[in-house]
Amino acid sequence: MKDMNTNFQSYNQQQNWLFPPSIEELIPENHPVRIVNGIVEQLDLSLLVEEYSKEGKPSYHPKMMLKVMVYAYMDNTYSSRKIEKAMRENINFMWLAAQQVADHNTIARFRSKKLKTIFKDIFKQVVLLLAEEGLVTLKEVFTDGTKIESMAGRYTFVWGNAIKTRKEKMAQQLEAMWHYAQDIADEEDSDPTPPDFKKIDKEKVARTAKKIEKIISKSPKASTRAKAKLRYIQKNFPQNLDRYEKQQEILAGRSSYSKTDPDATFMRMKDDHMQNGQLKPGYNVQVSSESQFVIHYTLHQTTNDLNTLRPHLDAFECLYEFLPEQLTADAGYGSEENYAFLEQKEIGTYVKYNTFDKEQGILKSKRKKKNEDFHRDKLYYNQEQDHYICPMGQPMKKIGERKRKTKSGYLQTSTAYRAQNCQGCPLRGACFKAKGNRVVERNHALERHKEKARNNLLSEIGKLKRKQRTADVEPVFAHIKSNRNFKRFTHKGIEKAELEFGLHALAHNLRKKSA
Repeated sequence: MKDMNTNFQSYNQQQNWLFPPSIEELIPENHPVRIVNGIVEQLDLSLLVEEYSKEGKPSYHPKMMLKVMVYAYMDNTYSSRKIEKAMRENINFMWLAAQQVADHNTIARFRSKKLKTIFKDIFKQVVLLLAEEGLVTLKEVFTDGTKIESMAGRYTFVWGNAIKTRKEKMAQQLEAMWHYAQDIADEEDSDPTPPDFKKIDKEKVARTAKKIEKIISKSPKASTRAKAKLRYIQKNFPQNLDRYEKQQEILAGRSSYSKTDPDATFMRMKDDHMQNGQLKPGYNVQVSSESQFVIHYTLHQTTNDLNTLRPHLDAFECLYEFLPEQLTADAGYGSEENYAFLEQKEIGTYVKYNTFDKEQGILKSKRKKKNEDFHRDKLYYNQEQDHYICPMGQPMKKIGERKRKTKSGYLQTSTAYRAQNCQGCPLRGACFKAKGNRVVERNHALERHKEKARNNLLSEIGKLKRKQRTADVEPVFAHIKSNRNFKRFTHKGIEKAELEFGLHALAHNLRKKSA
């Protein structure tokens, strides 16, 4: 039957091309894949080429593999099997790869082995190309951190405090057995000098258990329960101590780690599948941005941002061989150590300290503390005579200094000041409730840094920097984590996780450039 409606374009699947078009002709001029191709063509890939052996079967060209890998992350394609599939079916991948198809194992090896040690150099070259185009200056950066969950199991944890508690209990049990043995020992078998049970190791356990066994084995007073407990100590304590020592080596000062990804530390995430803040294994990702481009990134195992700034900037200097002229960050970085480091490096500092927002009335507490008017910061400090004036007007004189080291090893010095006579003072109940005369401490170095930071933050440029920070670095996290749905690493280990985030950061920069 004849089709009455013939207003269709010609459709014939068997029609051949007389002059077939090239794949490049089918890709729009302003497509992001052309940005990837153009950028990679400008890079010096000599370090990447050195990762390949000159012997054996010829490998796929590293330039082609890099183009495909970078564009895959721009296209939200992260699985090596999906990348292989795209190289067979996606016209953009086919053009980049010149219609070559690498299998998923080759793609995975390229990502995890070939790029592992040299990717930061590739990332640096791309950032410097952005600087040549005037998109970034590398002179001022906005730094912030975010926590991203590891691929590790959420319930496979080891806690440092738990190890400490177990070792203390083992020491207590061993000490109790030693005292029991001394109580039932004959006079010639008793040992008047007890061992030190504060710190125990395998050798100490073995020596003490041998002494206890010698006494118990020949004493008719020894109970069956005590003998069983001694056998348990001899059998289990040495291997448990071995396990705890290995776990503490992995912890390396951290509070926790995951058994399935020992590099990951348990951190409190802001969001999860139940929309609750829960402890999960993850990494603390630090980013420095400019104009919403990622300039630098590092991964850390610490749960807060306080101790990440110095290693982050050290890595920046190692990568670029210079430091930014200005740095803006939130109150999570405001510490004496960080202020001193930034001052030493002559970096313009716009970093809040933890009470800045409260001082300016930006952060208002729900209720005023009862004795807030008598807080140390409310007391007058006479800098020339180096003493405080208490609320009743009497001077609080210097009585000494106290030094302490932070977790990072930084030495802080605090000065103590004490009132002369608080007895019978009508304000004593509101001023303080401890016995004796009131004592306050002041960290002069920190106060000086806070005063300098306060002046910088309240200046016109400081006000602009504070507003600019929230509109510069935080949208980078929003784009990578929410728009690209990157909320959990797919590779284990801090080195592979850092490479994975680096690919996301590079893809973010190129996508922003093409926008």
